[in-house]
Parts: sequence; structure tokens; C-alpha cells
Amino acid sequence: MSSVTFKPFTGLRRSAALPCHNPTTTTTLSKPVVKFRVSAAKTSPRLSNRNLRVAVIGGGPAGGAAAETLAKGGIETFLIERKLDNCKPCGGAIPLCMVGEFDLPLDIIDRRVTKMKMISPSNIAVDIGQTLKPHEYIGMVRREVLDAYLRDRAQDNGANVINGLFLKMDMPKSWDEPFVLHYTEYDGKKGAVGSKSTLEVDAVIGADGANSRVAKAINAGDYDYAIAFQERIKIPDEKMVYYENLAEMYVGDDVSPDFYGWVFPKCDHVAVGTGTVTHKSDIKKFQLATRNRAKDKILGGKIIRVEAHPIPEHPRPRRLSGRVALVGDAAGYVTKCSGEGIYFAAKSGRMCAEAIVEGSQNGKKMVDEGDLRKYLEKWDKTYWPTYKVLDVLQKVFYRSNPAREAFVEMCADEYVQKMTFDSYLYKTVAPGNPLEDLKLAVNTIGSLVRANALRKEMERLNV
Repeated sequence: MSSVTFKPFTGLRRSAALPCHNPTTTTTLSKPVVKFRVSAAKTSPRLSNRNLRVAVIGGGPAGGAAAETLAKGGIETFLIERKLDNCKPCGGAIPLCMVGEFDLPLDIIDRRVTKMKMISPSNIAVDIGQTLKPHEYIGMVRREVLDAYLRDRAQDNGANVINGLFLKMDMPKSWDEPFVLHYTEYDGKKGAVGSKSTLEVDAVIGADGANSRVAKAINAGDYDYAIAFQERIKIPDEKMVYYENLAEMYVGDDVSPDFYGWVFPKCDHVAVGTGTVTHKSDIKKFQLATRNRAKDKILGGKIIRVEAHPIPEHPRPRRLSGRVALVGDAAGYVTKCSGEGIYFAAKSGRMCAEAIVEGSQNGKKMVDEGDLRKYLEKWDKTYWPTYKVLDVLQKVFYRSNPAREAFVEMCADEYVQKMTFDSYLYKTVAPGNPLEDLKLAVNTIGSLVRANALRKEMERLNV
């Protein structure tokens, strides 16, 4: 067993270099390194002869963004990820603001979607996207490409990327003791078996997804989760033209009782998937229905990859304990209704890391729970309203097929499209027009009344 320890903890630096993941390609950053202005608490003890050490568990968007921010901010950073080629089943949609905020190169974006079709249970299709400006689009990425890029960039900025499986951690008994992380390291020397290793750090960021072992270690509590199922389908080139800048979303009891089915374009294939919280055992039946709804447009396609993964449905009861914080899916940051998680994962990882950089005065002082809590306070203040609004929308419009018909009808409204896209693309609550808001309320009520009448008539016919 290999190990990295402190003797004593507050004064000793790492005794030997840890093996790092060496990517096959390197990324050259065109922008200067971001410098953070910080002010640590007066009571925080100053570290002696070393910088603060932080481990990030998980190498998705949350982990990659956190590790990069920590490394830039003077923190000795370790990122542990089991599968460096991980392909999470994910629609892969990212908002326009993420491209700028995270300085993403355009060549990792497979498609720029400017048109969407929302398709009702009765196959009525509504075209969405007419309010987009010429420069606006929804980016479509493959997770294995995006995740690797963010990890590589973190490594370029000084983070130690470890190909390893996190197992557990020993909790400190006092403020000046380290967390001892236990993990299996895969360095290529012992094949698939790996070697048992340990690492001592001052703080831990759990970015290890819905089944987070870090969350279990701090008794963060359980949450409801959805099962997402996705197939990547290589379709003929002439059919791929249809999806060049178009994405489709299908709603109906056949594709999911509480979510939606999707067909999202990638570089040379489409991703076809669905998800559900309430009927997980029927997920393959819903996937088949999604393929059938899109069958004419994907006819002749060949399935090249099948993926499935749990997706959290709400934040965990606890997201912070001492010097351990959860981000991304581990914290439960996936929105209802839309199922969006990539942006919020990366944003939460960055915000958590910024709080650590600030609280530690660029790695010179120890941090405590109060420093990390600033991240949660900022996160909740900024994004909690978005989560609550989308939760309400899902409960209102995804409860029955008539309600879904009303939802699709509402999406045809140009004002609804403008408000929706403005809020999604830029992650801000778009200011509304009072008169248009009133008209929208009246139209929504009318749609729901018609939906309810249709539901009662269908129930009567089924008796």
C-alpha cells in the first residue's frame, strides 16, 4: 500500500510526487490565469511551510471546475476520478452563458442548436426557437469530451489528476487533523486490479455523482432519483441533415410518466433517451416508445452505445459537514422539468472552490465549515428560485397527457419562448412585461381548463 502523510500535519509538505494522469493531448490556455482577491477569517490558523491541500472526488464538470479554481487559487489540489473516459448518459445540452463563463473552446461543442421541436402526446409538434438572436444557441456536447477538457485544464493549472477509485475517508477528530482518503489507484502497473493508496488533505469536495461515497461519509441523507437511459444512434448522413441544428423533446405517458424523451444531435450521431423517477423498472419500455415516436427520422440507424445512470431529483438534506462540501449531482443540483445539470454542476464546483480559496487566503490558512458555508449561502440565494419554479412546472404540466398537451400548446406562444430561452441561455430570471404576463396567465389557465375537461372526457370514455 502506498500512502501520502503529514508528520506533523500542520507543517509538512507532500513527501513524494503522486502519479498523475498524463493526457494524450494538452490544452493551451489563451487567457491569463485568474487571480482571486481574498480575505480569510482572523481566527483561521496560518499553515506552516505548505499550502492548503484539498481533494476533489469526481472528475465530471463539477470536479473539473472545482479543481481548476483551487489550483489557480494557490491550493495544493488532488482530483480523483475512476473513469477518465467516462460517458455519462446525458442529453449534453449546455446554455450559451456556460461557453463564455467557463471559456470553452468551440471545437468541443458538437452542435449549435437553434431550433427545437416540442412534441405532444398526440404528436402535435411546436417549433421553438423563433425568438433566438443570430448569435444565440444551445450547445450540444459529449460528456466524455467536455469532462476530459475540464480535467486537463485543471491539470494544466497545477492540479494533480489521479486515476483512482475513492473508497472511504477517515474523519479528523480535531480541527488540525487531516482527512485520510483511501482509494484504489490505477497507474497501469498492476492492470485492472490497481493498488491501495491513501492521501491526507485538509478539506474535501464531493463531486462524485448521484451515488456519492463522500455524501455517505458525511451522512448527507438520501434523495429521490431518476433513472436516465440513453442510446447513441448512428443514423444515415441524409437523415443527420435534419438534426443539424435541431433537437426534439417528446412528452407523453408512453415515453415517461414524469419526464420527457429526447433526440439530441451530436457530432456524427444522435442521442435518444428518456428518464423517470416513478417507474424505474419500465425504463426500457419508455426508451422503446421514444425510439418509436422518432422512428421515421432515425430509420436505418445503428445503436453504437447504450448508457444508464441515476439522476438526482432534489438537493440532499445535508450538503456540508465541517470541511467537506458536496457539489453537482452529489449535492442534488439537477433541475426538475428540464433535467438540466451540467451548468449547475460546473458552477457549484467553481463556487465551492472560490469559497475555499477566499477562506484560506490563497491556500495560506486553514479553512473551517464557516468558510465553506459561504458557498451554500451564495448558491441558494442565486439559484433556489429557479429550482422551485421548475419543480412547480413539472408538478402542474407533467401529471397527465392532457396537461402535457396544454404545456405544448403554451410553448407555441412567442412570449413564453422568449422568457424561457432568455432565462435558460443566461441563467438569469428574465424581466417580464406586466401586460404579457397577464395574458400568459390567462392563456395558461385556459389551457389547463381545456386539459382538465379533456382528461375527464377520456376517463368517461374509458369507463
